[in-house]
Amino acid sequence: MKIQDACAVVTGGASGLGNAVAKHVVAQGGKVVILDVQEGPGRTAAAALGANATFVRCDVTSEAEVNASMDSARDHMGGINLLVNCAGVVGAGRVLGKNGPMAGDFFAKVVHINLIGTFLCDKAAAAIMQNNAPNADGERGLLIHTSSVAAFEGQIGQAAYSATKAGLAGMVLPIARELARFGIRCMAIAPGIFHTPMMDAMSQELQDSLASQIPFPARLGKPAEFAQLVASIFEIPMLNGETIRLDGAIRMQPK
Repeated sequence: MKIQDACAVVTGGASGLGNAVAKHVVAQGGKVVILDVQEGPGRTAAAALGANATFVRCDVTSEAEVNASMDSARDHMGGINLLVNCAGVVGAGRVLGKNGPMAGDFFAKVVHINLIGTFLCDKAAAAIMQNNAPNADGERGLLIHTSSVAAFEGQIGQAAYSATKAGLAGMVLPIARELARFGIRCMAIAPGIFHTPMMDAMSQELQDSLASQIPFPARLGKPAEFAQLVASIFEIPMLNGETIRLDGAIRMQPK
């Protein structure tokens, strides 16, 4: 598959990594539908990308909304052959915090958004992709999860977040194996420390400190680099059932 032929759905595409993916797909000649709960930023992001981009409001924790949004995306683009799951929350909190143990509802909320939300999007997109006409390699589509280095080296305060990101990596192989008969691949990307809007809320001193922990290149990752990797995965059929770290060789410390 070629990125210029992508009919992509990007969840969390109003900002950050998702927005970078949407920009890259459109810049290369593809089409994109942005799914996000942020209606204002989402509409603005889609408008900035022109006629090949559309925004659909979607809460990924709602199965009904996800199914309806995927149908809408298919209708807008004439099909779906790429899903990039970028919707998620950080969900930082200690198991035993200053105000007592972490509430089970808090942990469950992070799981519902990051992990279950991705699953709901996967199955809805795959149900549409299975009806695509296969290319010469028999390909019909690609699902991408946004995992994290926290899946492997979770820090103090990341119990909920790390659990979801590890789950996203863990789902990749069984999904890839199951959907192989349809020619649908499944991959995950595990970013390190990237310069997203969340970073802009931090002081320059803290940003520099984080960047100094990365062996090489000693800087924060660029969202455009994440988008480039998405495009490469889309175009290389043998990339399947695996999680790729995109982290400059960083290995996170306990805190």
